[in-house]
Amino acid sequence: MSNLGLVLAIVGAVLAAMLAGIGSARGVGLVGEAAAGLVSQDPSKFSKALILQLLPGTQGLYGLLIAVLLLSRIGLLSGAPQELTTVQGLMYLGACLPMAFGGFFSAVAQGKTATAGIGIVAKKPDDSGKAIIMAAMVETYAILALLISILIIYNIK
Repeated sequence: MSNLGLVLAIVGAVLAAMLAGIGSARGVGLVGEAAAGLVSQDPSKFSKALILQLLPGTQGLYGLLIAVLLLSRIGLLSGAPQELTTVQGLMYLGACLPMAFGGFFSAVAQGKTATAGIGIVAKKPDDSGKAIIMAAMVETYAILALLISILIIYNIK
């Protein structure tokens, strides 16, 4: 019995969680650096800066969700993994790629956008909502990647 199909599916789950998580860590870190400078000058802006810093972290959660959904779908979490053909394993691997790469790149882009938003908070704190909206627009593409990965995972026979 070959386990290649199962291995490929697990690699997909790992990539979704890992790449989206790395992107989120990078994005949150970028905003955190800028926010630390702002808060050191004006501690009253902490909550507005924190909201911007949290935004790029969602992609890591989406990647984790895809990994858990896939591992559950193939029975690995219940302790009774399915026997998967190589083709099925490749399909599950492919299903994870939108979230893996979409999560990585959107988290980094969102981090950059939110970092620029820290400048808005620094100069015009009453306009922080505009900075949040700009950063949240990038989230749209992470949500689309999440959706397509879910749809593919649950439609593989």
